[in-house]
Amino acid sequence: MAGRMSKLSPRFAFALPLLFAAAPALAQTTDVKEDSVVLQPDKVTDDAPVVETLAEANLPDWSANNAKALLAFIGNVGAEGLFPKDYNPDGLQAAIAGGDQARLDKVATDSFLLLATHMRDGRTPNAARKQWFMTDNDAEQTPLIALLTSALLSNSVPDALLGLDPVHPDFAALKAALAVAKTPADANAIRVNMERWRWMPRDLGSGYVVSNVPEYLTRVVHDGVVIATHKAVVGKPSTPTPQLNPMATGVILNPTWTLPRSIINEGIGATIARNPASARAQGYTWTGSGKTLSVVQQPGANNALGVMKMEMLNEHAIYLHDTPSKGAFAQAARAFSHGCIRTERALHFSGLMAVMFAGRSPEEFGEAVASGKTTRFGFENPFPVYVAYWTVVPDAKGGVKKLTDIYGRDAPVVASFAKPGRTAAVVISPAPPTVVPTIPAPNVTTQATTGIY
Repeated sequence: MAGRMSKLSPRFAFALPLLFAAAPALAQTTDVKEDSVVLQPDKVTDDAPVVETLAEANLPDWSANNAKALLAFIGNVGAEGLFPKDYNPDGLQAAIAGGDQARLDKVATDSFLLLATHMRDGRTPNAARKQWFMTDNDAEQTPLIALLTSALLSNSVPDALLGLDPVHPDFAALKAALAVAKTPADANAIRVNMERWRWMPRDLGSGYVVSNVPEYLTRVVHDGVVIATHKAVVGKPSTPTPQLNPMATGVILNPTWTLPRSIINEGIGATIARNPASARAQGYTWTGSGKTLSVVQQPGANNALGVMKMEMLNEHAIYLHDTPSKGAFAQAARAFSHGCIRTERALHFSGLMAVMFAGRSPEEFGEAVASGKTTRFGFENPFPVYVAYWTVVPDAKGGVKKLTDIYGRDAPVVASFAKPGRTAAVVISPAPPTVVPTIPAPNVTTQATTGIY
C-alpha cells in the first residue's frame, strides 16, 4: 500500500495546502439534519428458478468419480459456512451405489445446482436480508448450467464450486476464522457475514468506494488497494442506512440542500413563518407556504451537506456528504444521521474524487471550493459505491473482530439457518410441460384451459 500511495500522492499532496486555504469556515454545529433516507420495503420474495429441460441443458452424464467428488465436497461444505444436510448427501450416496444412471444424473445435478446457487448467491432467503438492496450480476457472469457442463467435462467439480467464492481477501479471512471458531455463536456470526459477501458481486471491481456501516468507516479503493480511509456517521436505528451499491457519477462541491418534507415539518417551516430573517441568515430560501412550502438551503458554512456531496443516484436518497457537525466524528459509535453517510475530512475525500476520477487538477478543485458556488465534477468512469453491513471483519492481528450489530440485522440471518434456504436458481425439468390446447366447445362460453404440471 505504501508504494501505491507514493505513486498517487505527489499530485494530490501538492493540492492539500490549497484545499485547506480554499475551504470555507465550517460551523461547529451539533445537530445537522440532512436528507432523510427513503425507507423502502424489504424484499421478501425470492426469484423464481429458471426452468430448463434436459434437452435444453444438454448435460453430460455424471461419472461415478464426479459424483463422489461432489459428495466429498458436500461433506466438507461446513468450511464454506453452509450445511451439508441441505444438499441431499444421503440421496446422492444412494444414487452412486444404485447404478441407475438416470437417477444419478438427476440427484447429482439437483445437489450441484442448489449448492452452486448458495455459493454464488447466498443461502439466505430475501425475507431474512433486512434492508438489502444490492444488485448482483453474478448470475449473468457465471450461469450455472454452463458451469456444471464444464465441470463434468473437465472432471473439476470441486474447483468449479470453489471458484464461486467471493474473491475479496476479507472473505478468505472469515473462512479461516470459521475453521477455528470457539463457540456456536461465534461460528454463526462468521457465517452471517460470509453470507453477506455472497449477496454481493463476487468481484467488487478494481476501483470503488465502500462504507461498512457497523464499522463507521468509508474506504476508497483504487487498483484493488485501499488508498484512503475516512470515519463515517451513519443512520441511527430509527432511520437505518440500507445496503445498496449505486454507481457514483460525480462529486458536487458547495452543494445546495433541498429539504425533505419531514424536516420542513420538524421546525424550519415554523421558523420561516415566524422569523423569516432568521431562516435567511441560515441560508434558507423558499417558495410557497403551508403544504406547498419548498425549502432549499444555499451553499455556505451552515449548509447541512457541508462542502461536498457524492452524486450516487438511488431510490433511497442515500449519498455520502460532508457535515458541519465535526464533533460527531470523535465518538466511537456514530449512528446519528437520518440515513445518509457523513464523511470525515470531506475536502480530502472530494479532492481525491475530483483528481482521480473526474480528471480535474488540484488547482481546479481548490478554485471550485473557494468560489462558494455549486460545482459538479462528473466522473469520467462511474464506479460503484458499496454501502455494506459486515458485523465481523478482519482485525489487525490476522484474525477477525465482532462489531456491534446496530440495526439488529444478524438475528434474522441466523434464524434462517434452521430453515430451508433459497431454492436453486436453475432447475432441470425432464421434459417440456404439456400444454392442453384451447378447443372451443359448441354453444358454450369459450374457456382457456391449461395443463397442470
